[in-house]
Amino acid sequence: MGFFNLIITLAFLLLSLFLTFLSFLTFKIFTGKSLRDPNYPPVKGTVFHQLLYFTTLYDHQTKLAGDTPTYRLLAPDHSEVYTADPLNVEHVLKTNFANYTRGDYHVGIMSDIFGQGIFVADGEKWKQQRKLASYEFSTRVLRDFSCSVFRRNGAKLVKVISEYSVANGVFDMQDLLMRCTLDSIFKVGFGIELHCLEGLSKEGIEFMKAFDESTALTYWRYVDPFWKLKRFLNIGCEASLKKYVKVIQNFVQQHISRKRELLALKKDGNGKEDILSRFLLESEKNPEEMNDKYLSDIILNFMIAGKDTSANTLSWFFYMLCKHPLIQEKAAQEVRDVIGNQEVDVDAFVEKITDASLDQLHYLHATLSETLRLYPAVPVDGRCAEKDDILPDGFIMKKGDGINYMAYSMGRMPYIWGQDAEEFKPERWLNNGVFQPESTFKFVTFHAGPRICLGKDFAYRQMKIVTTALLYFFRFKLADETKNVTYRTMFTLHIHGSLPMLVVPRTEQK
Repeated sequence: MGFFNLIITLAFLLLSLFLTFLSFLTFKIFTGKSLRDPNYPPVKGTVFHQLLYFTTLYDHQTKLAGDTPTYRLLAPDHSEVYTADPLNVEHVLKTNFANYTRGDYHVGIMSDIFGQGIFVADGEKWKQQRKLASYEFSTRVLRDFSCSVFRRNGAKLVKVISEYSVANGVFDMQDLLMRCTLDSIFKVGFGIELHCLEGLSKEGIEFMKAFDESTALTYWRYVDPFWKLKRFLNIGCEASLKKYVKVIQNFVQQHISRKRELLALKKDGNGKEDILSRFLLESEKNPEEMNDKYLSDIILNFMIAGKDTSANTLSWFFYMLCKHPLIQEKAAQEVRDVIGNQEVDVDAFVEKITDASLDQLHYLHATLSETLRLYPAVPVDGRCAEKDDILPDGFIMKKGDGINYMAYSMGRMPYIWGQDAEEFKPERWLNNGVFQPESTFKFVTFHAGPRICLGKDFAYRQMKIVTTALLYFFRFKLADETKNVTYRTMFTLHIHGSLPMLVVPRTEQK
């Protein structure tokens, strides 16, 4: 009986502590938030209510934005404002840029995986990384080297898919694209051949899994009020996150050390073409600040941008082409019209994909942009107000409040894109057959203002090279037309699960 009473007492104490915590949390959430003041965005719940809609979170946000373009969710120490208003986006990302930073709330959630990299850095660290990156991405050396890598890996992907074509077998398109883009970004970023596409790098596959799982678990923190306690106790999802982050950091650190040794011995045959080599040379000027951990953060952030932006977009691109076969045929015909239709050798064909030919692929560029409009690589991104402010739509932002611009929702708003906003329509980007870009504050998938993505052209180039090669040689269709394809809620817009496909050859390859 004594043991039973002890268990009852402990259970009662735990319940009391839990209820006390909930009461304190509720008090913190609803106190001092100007709930009925019409000068502030209308309240649509708390940040923890998002847990109820987590698997369809971006569609839930779209529904709210359709009724109220700017609204807020309450958090314990501040409010998180969400907006789908392009004028608000321009105000935050450009007009009043200096007033909006990442903020402690977002940095606290993201720093375990993003470290001090450009995604979360502000102030001098951001300026330093931005300056270095801006120079690197503008060099002809990096452009030529990256194009060579993209063409070579595009050819490899064609050869891998051709094996499934011969066997009439089903394959996971998203997985192949993830492997292909990871190989490319590692070669461009580290100067290292990872060979994930061929399945030769067990270490690389483990890294890719750890990479994806860690970003998903980090995003879960936004709806988990207990994540800090779990991290302190090293239990549950926080224990898993810690394990995955260690895999990532060890993998990246290993390659940084290896590259440093190669440069020191002057045995690196690739010279200074890859990004890491160039950053390592820069670090020699300031070795204390730009140590291996800081370099790891910088490179990892570039890898996140390079791998996920391209692989996710390409996955959604081929999914949409399967759902719209006429658009697929039109894009494939443009490739043949521009590049030619006589080549059967894969390696010879990809060498014909030059900058000049890519610039002529207006319909393909429009189709990729239309994919990004509906399926942006980063569906939601945000900043934090350093001082009180008033948004263009008249709502007040308090110091410390977050403001999140919803790229996924904005792509589906009739008041931005017209009544056909939810239709997949590449023609909306064309004027007499020539691609016409839209305002970056309306099409915010690559961010905008001073922090606009430096790798935008880099990403388009990679995606156009890969899609040109694949559309020239294959016709794609879904293995199961009835399967409901949706996303996995995380920082980037992954297709949930796999993307099973079949292919039919258009041209026999050698």
